[in-house]
Formats: sequence, structure tokens, C-alpha cells
Amino acid sequence: MSLLIVSLDTTALNVALPDIRADLGTSVSGLQWVVDAYTLVLAALLMLSGSTADRLGRRRVFRWGLALFVVGSLLCSLAPGLGWLVASRAVQAVGGSMLNPVAMSIITNTFTEPRERARAIGVWGGVVGISMAAGPILGGLLVEVSGWRAIFWVNVPVGLAALVLTTLFVPESRAPRARRVDPVGQLLMIVLLGALTYGIIESPHSGFTSPLVLGCLTAALGCLVGLLVYESRRAEPLIDPRFFRSVPFAGATVTAVCAFAALGGFLFVTSLYLQDVRGMSALRAGLCMLPMALMTLVCAPLSGRLVGSRGPRLPLLAAGAGMTAAGVLLARTASADLALWVLFTGYTLFGIGFGLVNAPITNTAVSGMPRAQAGVAAAVASTSRQVGTSLGVAVIGAVMASATLTGGGGTGSFVADQRMAWWIIAACGLAVLVLGALTTGRRARATAERAARNLADEGRTAPAPRQSEVAPR
Repeated sequence: MSLLIVSLDTTALNVALPDIRADLGTSVSGLQWVVDAYTLVLAALLMLSGSTADRLGRRRVFRWGLALFVVGSLLCSLAPGLGWLVASRAVQAVGGSMLNPVAMSIITNTFTEPRERARAIGVWGGVVGISMAAGPILGGLLVEVSGWRAIFWVNVPVGLAALVLTTLFVPESRAPRARRVDPVGQLLMIVLLGALTYGIIESPHSGFTSPLVLGCLTAALGCLVGLLVYESRRAEPLIDPRFFRSVPFAGATVTAVCAFAALGGFLFVTSLYLQDVRGMSALRAGLCMLPMALMTLVCAPLSGRLVGSRGPRLPLLAAGAGMTAAGVLLARTASADLALWVLFTGYTLFGIGFGLVNAPITNTAVSGMPRAQAGVAAAVASTSRQVGTSLGVAVIGAVMASATLTGGGGTGSFVADQRMAWWIIAACGLAVLVLGALTTGRRARATAERAARNLADEGRTAPAPRQSEVAPR
């Protein structure tokens, strides 16, 4: 249910973006901040939330997250202007950071057998498909009937129900040895993500070579270097660099960034294209996105079964091929009046690719890592997803904003920049394909085994979980 409200919020919100722009009188960059205010705060706090849950109790932190997410949703529905909406989205994100990685940690400590865990993750990830299928249609219907504010009302009853069910059925669990807080690493992470995204979003308005944009990119680079140097010297870092000695783990992290950058860009550009260029209503635009959503719904649990029976290689290769094919097809055929069957073919291919990619990312991220830090390992994968979404919206939003600034907002300039956006999405899909081939072979698996042995030798592998840490079946 936590994954449902987070994913539903994202997919439904994208359908409502044109309505938000009209009601609040904002620009494309304003819409980017409505999306990225959430994903940036979420990405910056996921690691902290994962380690905090390991320390204070996973159920406790999970319940805090549900309560904050509900409060943030109410604030979003009452926002009188863009600034208030962006701030309320940040409140939502603070709660959201305590949900998915903590939920994954609960699942990891419940399903300890690798094949069962892979299947459970596949079912859990299948909720993304449900939200993909329901989100655009539900969002379009709510916008048509009650306006964009109703998008956030849906989260309230679902979040409250999840809070009650968590209290009744989810047992409390903690890591035997939780990691200490890393305030310096946390600050560097926040400044890195914020400066990078701000620089990309503002580049169409200020110019890529402007002091503002160059300053943001320089600050981001400095924070990245500082994070690498500082974390490598810290006994208990925010992000343990030793995890990345495993090629499959590192590959899963980069794959998550690429795949979710493609998703963030896909949802952003598709919603604007269908409603602004083709003149569709929010509900009809949501229905047009249904082929992508249904394929995600079908392929997500299938991917979990494939990972459990045959490993992550086949799902990753198929995912990369599907997203690449979708990007190339829609880039080559981009036009204001593209035939719907071509559009639906591209959306279907993208849905197949994205549906297959989630389970191997998550399973690879938590498999072979110390179970005592399950929340931290899961948070790395979740952070990568949110970073990817933020960058996808920032980069593709910047491309689309240039259509408004340089082309006067005409249909021709929008379609030209839309073509560039689809090529970027195709490049992300190709990266998933290449990484899937390179990080799932025999040599790559050997590095994962070496990394696991090294972590065990350094005392980072947790002992067998206590009875209180394992939820009853």
C-alpha cells in the first residue's frame, strides 16, 4: 500500500501537470520543480531513513513515514500557489523517504530464502504496474471532475488504511548492529543533488554558460569529489564504497538511474504532448498511456519469476531492448498528428521494458549484501531510482522548455524538441541493455562473491537474525 500511494501519486500527478500550469500560471520549469521537489528530497533522505529504520525499528519509522506522507498530501491539496505546492511536495518526500526502502527491508528480513525473496520482490514490484495502470486514468478522471487538487486526496484514505494495517500485522524489527548517522555525508548528498538538478532546470532560462548554472555544476562536482574522499575514510559511511566492489551491485545502481531517468522523461514529455500538442483532455491522455501501464503491470511479476528461476540477465537485456526500441520508434516518427497505432506501439514497448527492469535491480541490490544493513542496501537502489527520475525530468524538461523559449511555444518547435527527448530516452534504454550484458556475466558474479567475502572478513556481515527480526509467514 505504501508503494501504491507513492507510485500512484507520481503517475497521476504527471497527467495533472497541464492543469496545474493553467491554474497556478506557472512555466515548464515550475512544473519540473513540482515533480523534482519530491524526488530530490526523497533521494537525499533515503539513505538516512534506511539506516534510521535499522537503528530505531523498521515498523516505527515506516509508520512515521505514512503519517508524514498523508499530512504532506493534504498540504498539497490546499496549496494556494506554486511555492506552497513545491514546499508541500517536499514534506511529502520526507515521509516518502521512510516508506519504500523500509518496506523493502521488512520484506528482506521476512523472505530469507533467495528464490522466495525474488518472487516476493516481483509481487511487490508488481504494485508499480498497478499504479501505472490506474494512475493516469484515475488522475485524468479526478482532474476532469474535481481539478488537480483531488490527485492528492486519494493518498489520504489509502495512507491511513496502511497505517492501521501496519500497526496490526507488521512485526517490529531492528538490525543487530545499526550504522551511525553521517551528517557530513548527508549534507554533501543534499547539496550535490540539489545543485545539479537546479543547474539543469535553470539552464534554458539563464544559459548553460551563465555564472548561476556553472556555479551549480561546479558545486555539484565539488560535493561529488568530497563525498567520495570523505566516505572512503569513514568507518561507517552514509554510502559504503565497498558495496560497489561488486560489479552487479554497481551495475544495478547505474541501471536504476538510467531506467528511471527514462521513466521520468517519458511521463513528463508524454503528458505535455498529449494535452498541449494533441489537445486531449486529462482523462483521454490517461487512457492513451494505458498500453504502457498494462505492459508494466503484466511484466513486473513475470520479471520477478525470471530473476528467481534464471537470474537477472535475461530480464535486463529484454528491458533495455524494449526501452531502446520505444525511444527510437517515437524519435523517428515524432509529429503533431502521429497515428495512434504508432504511438501505442511505442508506449507498449516502453511498458514492457520498464516492467522487466525493476525486479532485477532490486534483487541484485539486496542479494549478497549484509542483512544487518538491509535498509541501507535497499536505500541505495531506491536512491538511484529517485536520482534517475530527477535527472530525467530535469534534462528532458530543460529540452522541452527550450521549445517554449526559442520557438515561441509553437507546435513545430515542441515536436522538434520532443524528438530530441525521445532520443535521450532511447540512449537510457541502450545503457540498460549494455549494463545488463556487462554486469551479469560470470566475471561480474565473481566480483560480487569477492565483495561479500571482504565484507564478512571486515566484520560487516550480520549474525543470523533473532526470532524478533523474522516476521511470521
